Parts: sequence; C-alpha cells; structure tokens
Amino acid sequence: MFISLARELRSHGVMGINRRNAEFISRYNPRRLYPVVDDKLITKRIAEKAGIAVPELIGVIRTQRQVRDLETILAGAKDFVIKPASGSGGKGLVVISGRLRGAFREIDGHIITEEALAYHVINILSGIYSLGGHDDKALIERRVVFDPVFDKISYLGVPDIRIIVFLGVPVMAMVRLPTKASRGKANLHQGAIGAGICVAKGETIGAVWRNDIITEHPDTGESVIGVKIPLWEQLLKLAASSYELTGLGYQGVDIVLDKDRGPLILELNARPGLNIQIANFAGLLPRLRVVQARAKELTNMEERIALANSFAHSA
Repeated sequence: MFISLARELRSHGVMGINRRNAEFISRYNPRRLYPVVDDKLITKRIAEKAGIAVPELIGVIRTQRQVRDLETILAGAKDFVIKPASGSGGKGLVVISGRLRGAFREIDGHIITEEALAYHVINILSGIYSLGGHDDKALIERRVVFDPVFDKISYLGVPDIRIIVFLGVPVMAMVRLPTKASRGKANLHQGAIGAGICVAKGETIGAVWRNDIITEHPDTGESVIGVKIPLWEQLLKLAASSYELTGLGYQGVDIVLDKDRGPLILELNARPGLNIQIANFAGLLPRLRVVQARAKELTNMEERIALANSFAHSA
C-alpha cells in the first residue's frame, strides 16, 4: 500500500525530504551561507543594506543581564513581537497586541505578566527554541498590521506568504492564514491554513487545514479560494531578489503585506518545508526540473520572473 502510494506521489512530481536534501539543499545551498538565513538579525541587516524592507526592529537582547532592560526597551510599545533570532517553525514567537495594568495582552487574548515575558526572553537566550539548541538572541519587532485583503480570512494574526525560490526563480507559493486553533499565528503545524497561490496569477487556488481540503476559513466562514494577492508582481520580484541577497540556490522566502509599508521580508529559510505542495495540489519537482534545464539562459530578473509566470495552475 505504502509503496504504491509513494509511486503515485512520485508520478505527480511530489518531492520528498530525502530528494529535497540530496538534490537541492546539499547541491545548491553551501553550508557556509547558512548563517545568513539561520540568524534573523543577520538576515534583517543584509536586507536593509540592500534596500529591502523588513519589519521595524525595536530592540535586541543578547545576554541575561540585558533582560533587566526589557521594560526600558518596551517603553511606549503597545504592539510588538518577540522571537528567537535562530528559531524555526514559529517556535518561541510571542505576539503582543496591547497592555493591561502592568501586563501584556497576546494576540489571542491571553494575558502575560512582565515577569513571565522576561522569563520567556531568558528561555530564548538559553537556546530552547533555536536550531541545534545553541545560545540565541531575542528580537523585538514592531507588529505588522496586515493588508485589508486578509481581513475576512484571517483570525487575529498576520498571514504570511511563503514563496519557494530556486536559482532566483519563484516556483511555488502559498499564504498561511492564522486560525483560532493556531492562536492567531501563521503556523501550519499549530493549525493555520495553507492556501496555495497560482504563481502566474497571484490568486489562491485551494487550501488545506490540518488534514482536510477546505474552501472556507473555519472561523470566519469566508471563502479562501480566488483571493487575489495585492502587489503580486512586486512580491515575486522581492522573492527572486533573495537569490542575490543570500547566494542560496534553494530557499523559502516569507513575506508579509503591511497595510502601510507594503511587502516586507519576514525571514528566509535554507530548508523550506514541503507542505507547500499539498496546499497547491501539485508537486515541486517538475517546476524545479524546468528551472534546471533553463538556468543558463536566465540572465536577469525579468527572464526569471517570466519563467515564474509560466507556472500557471492547470487544474
């Protein structure tokens, strides 16, 4: 049964972890470049240097001694995000939407005290959320106010758009929509929705939630299909530019659409997950093979975007 299922998936071009690691990550992502994307502070700095917009940084806490300065750093900040610089999968992320008599209100309504928030920062520094469990830094950023297009298909939190980029060509995309189950976070493993996006049109084509194919947001009842993502061409170019920014041949680019600032690069990933194939009801491998075959003739951004626009959803 499992052998026949594996064969069927391969026949549809669905790529597994072993092939991703052996043929694409190991081959196209030199390990010496990993720190550029594994440390979100480094990513932010090189993006800013390149003139690429990122969420506003309020402060960085590097040592336990600096935790005592948390109150000063947060003075005047009512809505912000605290996250580990080297975290992954949304682990360790705390999203604050307001203050309440010496405490803070998380995006889903939970109340967290100043002491608990400081303790969480200490946990981040200890590396409990970091890749490999190494000592880490805590980043404090201004919370993004998402574009109104997502008002009816997102529960509380900020949706983000994941685009897989191979040799500078955006090959597949999805938007991750927060739900009540995910506590307002755009994390698929915590219960967010993954809605596939047609790369050529910038429009959602289908969606999955947990193990189910869905057409409506479970909390709002609004359709998550046929949603046109604003500034799509700009998002494709922003994602494609990550190739020159990092030097990594195969990466995931996470972008948020701020209501006032437009597209912002949230983070980059040298080992992007494969759930994006499920959200798109399509395999990555055929598109990656097309890029491999044409890589030498793609001499500029316009040609790479033109190839990306050829990946129209055919269902």
